Amino acid sequence: MDKDDVISTLNRLIKTCKDGEEGFSSSAENVSDPELKRIFNERARGCALGAQKLQEEVRRLGGDPDTSGSASGAAHRAWVNVKSAVTGKDDKAILQEVERGEDVAVESYQKALKKDLPADIRALVERQYQGVQENHNRVRDLRDQYQATAK
Repeated sequence: MDKDDVISTLNRLIKTCKDGEEGFSSSAENVSDPELKRIFNERARGCALGAQKLQEEVRRLGGDPDTSGSASGAAHRAWVNVKSAVTGKDDKAILQEVERGEDVAVESYQKALKKDLPADIRALVERQYQGVQENHNRVRDLRDQYQATAK
């Protein structure tokens, strides 16, 4: 991979992180459960830190890092807000949407890891991928927990 391809890959992951940050923050505002608010706010901070580390790498490579999320991420957050309004801020419904967003994040990182990244950048992306998987699994488990208590 040439330097421009690496920068482009990192910038796509920055958008993914920013989408996660904004998605978790938006979800934290829309859930009623204080524990979910705490978890979502904590995950939003983690995504922000991930984006920051990727931005530093892009700068180190001489590139211009992205600073915002994607249009699809904005559409997803709008859907979470609409769904929250319609369902009366149903925590289970919000968890389902958050999980869907995390599915996209997992896929983005998997796609990046299929590329021939330099070893130091691959190590960073792999560490972040582990965090994305943890986020996804945590949200899935919370969703399952909410479904079980709703029955």
